Amino acid sequence: MATVKPFRCIRPAVEMAKDVAALPYDVYSREEAKEAVKGKPYSFLNIDRPETQFDPDFDMYSDEAYEKAASMLRDWQEKGVFVSDSDEAYYVYELIMNGRSQTGIVACAAVDDYLNNVIKKHENTREEKEIDRIRHVDTCNAQTGPIFLAYASESVIKAAVERAKEKAPLYSFTEEDGITHNVWKIAEAEEITKIRTAFEKINSIYIADGHHRAASAVKVGQKRRAENPGYTGNEEFNFFLSVLFPEDELMIMPYNRVVKDLNGLSAEEFLARIEENFDIKKCGSAVEPSEKGTFGMLLCDTWYLLSAKDSIKALGDPVKSLDVSVLQDNILSPVLGIKDPRTDKRIDFIGGIRGIKELERRVALDMKIAFSMYPTSIRELFAVSDAGLLMPPKSTWFEPKLRSGLFIHKIS
Repeated sequence: MATVKPFRCIRPAVEMAKDVAALPYDVYSREEAKEAVKGKPYSFLNIDRPETQFDPDFDMYSDEAYEKAASMLRDWQEKGVFVSDSDEAYYVYELIMNGRSQTGIVACAAVDDYLNNVIKKHENTREEKEIDRIRHVDTCNAQTGPIFLAYASESVIKAAVERAKEKAPLYSFTEEDGITHNVWKIAEAEEITKIRTAFEKINSIYIADGHHRAASAVKVGQKRRAENPGYTGNEEFNFFLSVLFPEDELMIMPYNRVVKDLNGLSAEEFLARIEENFDIKKCGSAVEPSEKGTFGMLLCDTWYLLSAKDSIKALGDPVKSLDVSVLQDNILSPVLGIKDPRTDKRIDFIGGIRGIKELERRVALDMKIAFSMYPTSIRELFAVSDAGLLMPPKSTWFEPKLRSGLFIHKIS
């Protein structure tokens, strides 16, 4: 049983929504974030990455940085950039990319559901990344970046979303990247009851993206519980900001790989090593795999199609059967010597949104070999999470990205 509750939202004034909406804080390097906020004084990235307000050598993890984020949030509320809704509500958030729409419910999920594995994970988190967001949430006294959750499509929720979308939207704007964002509010008591009750019948919800944000929000909740030993469980710090999407509306793009060298092998030796486990076909143009178990490979200006042989497909194992695992276990680790892709500096990961041409550019610039992947499916993600297992790093790339700043959840 999942607890997914409405909340009192802090959100941009209607005329400010497009200016405020920003991509998630963690898609930018420090230098990129500093550049991205130029000429955009109300981009939420200013608050999400408060070091952008200081000199380049400023300590981005200092108390002053987090206090700056909190003071800017307060200041924008006082100026009317943000408004505070007085009623508890759900919000419907639609993103349209290249004519394709996905629509989620903006709400607050329960810390206890995360701790009890009703909300399931498929990635490990890194402590240093958690600490940053823990301090940001705790100092701002608010969750500012929603966690991207997925659930098996449910008819009652779907119908409620469709009814909400029949009304005029609260926000409707298209960003520079061409992605349209539409938002509706659901505040009617009857509709709220239907949605909340429908979620209570769902046994599993899955983190699609935002593992570090989720872990950080939960740890702030636990910290507040320790500071308030008489807590009842209804306090806002017991919940975290989320957008929940039905799985049949989501799109996962591939997460491609590039490697700096052939681990001391010549191209001929490398091809000879991998043909034991893969059928290899030379191609006259770039290869974007069209089915599971196949890989594109760019080597020495030549594209190849690799097809995994049945002997290495590991059917029935939710992790080892993933294409990212097949590549890691049969080429990257044993042949190219990439034992730990999390830490090895010889490998880089290219999100599918950047396309095949980015692989070709990197091989021409600074890499020796590239692999284009078939995307992991949402059902594979569910299977790994249900088994209590973890995916290899960089297994999924979700598009479009949720915007930060459109919905803020105050935790006290």
